[in-house]
Amino acid sequence: MKAIIVTEFGGPDVLRYTDTDIPRIQADQVLIQVEATSVNYADIKSRTGGKGAGTPPFIPGLDVAGVIASVGADVRHLKPGQRVIAFPAHGSYAEYAVANETLTFAIPETIDFDMAAACPIVSFTAYRLLADVARLERGETVLVHAAAGGVGTTAIQLAKLLGAGRVIGTVGSEEKAAIAEEAGADHVIVHGREDFAARVNELTDGEGANVVLDSISGAVSEKSMECLAPYGRLVHFGSAGGATGTIRTQDLHASCRSVLGFSLGTTRSKRPHLLQDTAEKVIPLLADGSLRIRIGGRFPLAEAAKAHEWVESRQSTGKVLLDVAK
Repeated sequence: MKAIIVTEFGGPDVLRYTDTDIPRIQADQVLIQVEATSVNYADIKSRTGGKGAGTPPFIPGLDVAGVIASVGADVRHLKPGQRVIAFPAHGSYAEYAVANETLTFAIPETIDFDMAAACPIVSFTAYRLLADVARLERGETVLVHAAAGGVGTTAIQLAKLLGAGRVIGTVGSEEKAAIAEEAGADHVIVHGREDFAARVNELTDGEGANVVLDSISGAVSEKSMECLAPYGRLVHFGSAGGATGTIRTQDLHASCRSVLGFSLGTTRSKRPHLLQDTAEKVIPLLADGSLRIRIGGRFPLAEAAKAHEWVESRQSTGKVLLDVAK
C-alpha cells in the first residue's frame, strides 16, 4: 500500500510517500480501507519529536474515514463493507489503517467521506469539552479561544446545539473573525485589537463567561480567569501557544470556579469506552446536517508535506484533509 512515513524527526520534508506492507489486525481490531484522513497539530508534534511522538519510522495520523475491509475473530459489532470513522492504532496517512473495535464507529450513507474524515478529532473533542467536562447548562455564555480552528468552529456550533445562550470567540485576525461568525459566534474578539477579558465582561454586564474553552495556555489561560463568571469552568485542552500559564488557588474557592483539563488522546488510551456515548450523540448531528465541520483545505496523500506546511503557517481555518482514495 501507499503511505506517508516519518523517516526521522524534523520538518515537513521528513514525510516520505512510499510503499509499505498492509498492516495485520489482531482479534479485536478491524482493517479499514482509507478514503480520507485529517491533519492535526498533534501530527506535526509527532513529526517533530514532540510529546507523545513515536520512534521513526512511523505512519502519522489520528483519525480516519473509510470502509472496513476485514475484521478480527473477536469483533462482534462491525463487519466488512461498513462505512466507518475511527481512531487508528498506528497512524492513518495510508491506504489502509488498523483500529480497535472500541474506537471504530459506523456512519450512515448521509455523511460523506470528506465530512466523516473531518469530524472525529474535532467533534468528539468539542462535544466532550462542553457536555461532559464543562457540563454546559442551557442559557450559559461560552467563550471559545482559537474560534476559527477545527475544534473552535465545531465547538461554536455544538455550544448552540446544547443550549448556550451566547457564544463568544477569540481569533487572531479579521479574516478568521469572519470564519467564527460564519460558524455561529454571537461576538468575535480579535486578539491584539482589544482586551478580550474586558470585552467579555462588557458583553456579559460584568458577569463573565460561564464556560471558557482554552487550547492556547500561557497568558491566555491567565487572562481568561479575569472574565470567568462565579461558578464558571475554565477547560484547558491544549498548549498551542507554547507557554505555561499559572492559575492562583485564591481565584478559585471563594468564587466557586473550576479549572478542568481534558485530553482526547488520554481518553482514547485510558477510557475508550467513553467515546461510544460521544459517537452516539455526535454522529446523528452530522447525519441530519445540524453540525457541519468546516473544511479549510484538501491535499492528495502524496502531498502531506504541503498540508503540514499549510497547517503550520497558522493561515488555515477549519480542518485540512488528505484525500487517499481519490
